[in-house]
Amino acid sequence: METSTASRFMKTKELAVLIRKSPEAVRQMRHRGEGPVGTRHGRDVLYAVADVERWLAAKTAGDPLAQRAIAA
Repeated sequence: METSTASRFMKTKELAVLIRKSPEAVRQMRHRGEGPVGTRHGRDVLYAVADVERWLAAKTAGDPLAQRAIAA
């Protein structure tokens, strides 16, 4: 997974691009507890790349259609 910086963290906008959602959708997911864990640093919310990868893996594991695509 690449981000625009060589960092272990990504900002809300970078996560939004990765999952093809708007930054506002990512914020709503975070507030509902549906997205990866984010930590506020000043005005920004940062997401650890490792947490994002785990969250995406869990989403894939819980999706029956994704599992069929992996098995094929």
